[in-house]
Amino acid sequence: MRAFDIQKPDSGLREAIQRKIDHLNKPKGSLGRLEELAMQLCLIQQTLTPELNHPCHLLLGADHGVEREGVSVSPREVTWQQMINFTKGGGGVNMFCRQHNFTLKIVDVGVDHDLSDIDGVRNRKIANGTANFLYEPAMTVEQMDEAINIGAELVDECIAEGSNIICVGEMGIANTSPSSIWMSLFENIPLIECVGAGAGLDNEGIRHKYDVLRRSVEQFSKLMGNEASVEDTIRYFGGLEMVAAIGAMLRAAERKITVMVDGFIMSACALAAIRLYPAAFDYMVFGHQGDEGGHARMLSAMNARPLLSLGLRLGEGTGALCSYAIIESAVRMIREMNNFDNAKITKYF
Repeated sequence: MRAFDIQKPDSGLREAIQRKIDHLNKPKGSLGRLEELAMQLCLIQQTLTPELNHPCHLLLGADHGVEREGVSVSPREVTWQQMINFTKGGGGVNMFCRQHNFTLKIVDVGVDHDLSDIDGVRNRKIANGTANFLYEPAMTVEQMDEAINIGAELVDECIAEGSNIICVGEMGIANTSPSSIWMSLFENIPLIECVGAGAGLDNEGIRHKYDVLRRSVEQFSKLMGNEASVEDTIRYFGGLEMVAAIGAMLRAAERKITVMVDGFIMSACALAAIRLYPAAFDYMVFGHQGDEGGHARMLSAMNARPLLSLGLRLGEGTGALCSYAIIESAVRMIREMNNFDNAKITKYF
């Protein structure tokens, strides 16, 4: 897998940023999370006047071999059907991208359907979905490397277009399954506590999903023993869209731009990225705590504080996109609010 050079943001400006925030004409700390966000964005951009330029949303689509085991209430064909729907502007992701003026890039990295003739879908297909990890690794080393590189290249493209903030979303039926396994293995949390309803499984469906994932982890453990690396775990269970998302997150951190993280699946990708490069965490803004079982615990394990908790479980990056207005408010706060001196207001603390 390609190496990334990811450094924590230089903290040399921290005191100056804090003085500016504290001197805005408001009670100290009264804008709460907005002040924390402003600090994070200032450190990422190394400035006291951060800005948000040309926001881009990467919508990555792929299918999963484990879907064949009935672990999702949605059938496989929904992946390609939704990918086409996105090109027509009819998805939830389209609505929120329009609302917040995001450039939407729809990318096929592993959909089990020929989308090559569909205008609006970028063809970066690696395979027609992954292998079934109940029986074998989801992807080869070469496929994992290609997915990482695709995600990184997409970020480079966004930056070349003027972007300094990206959001990543996914479309892939059954991708809560590898997310649950990554959560369990990376955080040493019992698998039963990581498995939820996905797109809407009933209790019996959740029990079946857990059984399939349990057997998959047992098979992985037999093959890998205690020698499994983070890369091994990513490759064995991950979806091509998820690994591309990891590549995008890592490249964004390497190039020192902000990454907006969505719900359960994208948080699992962020978790994997952080396991590879811990400093990537400092470039991430966690937009939304989703309704999938285990997401709150996953976020807590990463010490990640989501901006919103709206009960969403659509995926596509929609929860993170909803949080963009809050990020924008943090930027406006530090750029546009007057300070005590200019406003001729007595500073009373």
